[in-house]
Amino acid sequence: MMMGTKTTSRILVVDDEPQVVWMLQFSLEAEGYQTLSARDGRAALDEVREHHPSVVLALPADERPRVIVVSARSSLRDRAKAAELGADAFVAKPFNVDDLLVVLHDIEQAS
Repeated sequence: MMMGTKTTSRILVVDDEPQVVWMLQFSLEAEGYQTLSARDGRAALDEVREHHPSVVLALPADERPRVIVVSARSSLRDRAKAAELGADAFVAKPFNVDDLLVVLHDIEQAS
């Protein structure tokens, strides 16, 4: 870890415990990062839309909600981008509800 590195990266810290948010923000800002914070997922999405952070610090992967992308943009590139962004599954539009339910069932079983 490079101590004292100045950067323009903006990091969004998401946690419902103010003490955790404060500690992370204090530490990150001491390293030169810009920080934002949110107490829950809805507020985090608002911050992402408004401020476009470089990194989001949030729930560990085993505690995060599963994400299924349902989109008419379904090229291999679009599917790869969804996976890169953390989507657990992809369903192309138009879709059959039964197919969506199968994907949903598979996601729940994998949890």
